[in-house]
Amino acid sequence: MAVHGTPSEGAGTMSSARGRPAAGSQPGYEQPGGYPPSSRQAQVTERPTAGAFAGSVLAGVLMILTGVYGFLAGLAMVLRAPFFVYHGGYLYVWSTHGWGWLELIVGAVVVAAGVCVLLGMVWARVAGVMLATLSAVASFMVLPFYPIWSIIGIAVDLFIIWALVAYGRRAHA
Repeated sequence: MAVHGTPSEGAGTMSSARGRPAAGSQPGYEQPGGYPPSSRQAQVTERPTAGAFAGSVLAGVLMILTGVYGFLAGLAMVLRAPFFVYHGGYLYVWSTHGWGWLELIVGAVVVAAGVCVLLGMVWARVAGVMLATLSAVASFMVLPFYPIWSIIGIAVDLFIIWALVAYGRRAHA
């Protein structure tokens, strides 16, 4: 048995080390190690599954809704700061006016990114994950001012992050 087959020695020569086809003995196989492509290997497709696509659309819509809500909440904080009740024992101290401007800016940017996610822009998914993370942190920071809506906002932001990341994976057949 030949150690290394050459095209002149025939197509059936085997390597003595592991019993696999020798390098160069079977032209047409371009995988490393000379193995033929297996029919059982998973084929990678570029199209996402229907569930991942629907999750991405829902994430885009939720980004728009949470961005509008954050914008309106920030506007209320800027214009009507005494409306929000502040608990003095909270570790993170910043005026409602300052938090309001933060919510205004983050909300407007999240709306713009949500529209871009719905348009199918790849960079918008990456930006959406970062903005949803920032929005969740901002919702956590205003927790003492309106706790129920902050918790709901954090949960929605976590779903948005999951949906955008799940859409980015490739579907395996």
